[in-house]
Amino acid sequence: MNTSPAPRKPVYLAVYDTLADWETGHATAHLARAGYEIRTVGASTRPVTSIGGLRVQPDLALADVCPDDAALLILPGADLWDTSDDLAPFARTAGEFLAAGTPVAAICGATAGLARAGLLDDRAHTSAVSFYLAATGYAGGAHYVDTDAVTDRDLVTAGPTEPVAFARDVLRLLGVYDGEVLDAWYRLFHDSDPEAYAVLDKAGAL
Repeated sequence: MNTSPAPRKPVYLAVYDTLADWETGHATAHLARAGYEIRTVGASTRPVTSIGGLRVQPDLALADVCPDDAALLILPGADLWDTSDDLAPFARTAGEFLAAGTPVAAICGATAGLARAGLLDDRAHTSAVSFYLAATGYAGGAHYVDTDAVTDRDLVTAGPTEPVAFARDVLRLLGVYDGEVLDAWYRLFHDSDPEAYAVLDKAGAL
């Protein structure tokens, strides 16, 4: 009898012009090290350019993404979330993922996109600041939490200055790290705590 574990489903990273390339690196790097395939998803398969000038060739188009085939959808921030409706299809796809029980993680401007789509109306969430989301006219202001990152059911949210906290909640949600190891991971990468290194080294988490 074959007792080998089932292969992990891939993590989909949304990519689009003006994406904030510093916001998801901790999450994707450590998910990849844990054995997750990271696949980039664009509106099409045409290359996009990040805020930092990185040119990214999407692995597949948004229309070809299925929630049942994914472990997680990550939505980084981008200027386009606030300057046009170009990224609204990504928010709609996030809604499909959540409806299917597949996790979504959104940071920075992507949280505003989810707010406009009504996906934060009944979930605890955070973002850059409360009035940033309030400007979208969404109905979820009572559920805003002023903290570094929030996980409510299958949704992680964070503000643009919290890429490490964002990654921490993603790693917890997918069960990559937990407990003492997750705490040490956060202390090392967020606080440069040298004592955390020994905990991670002992756990084989480096």
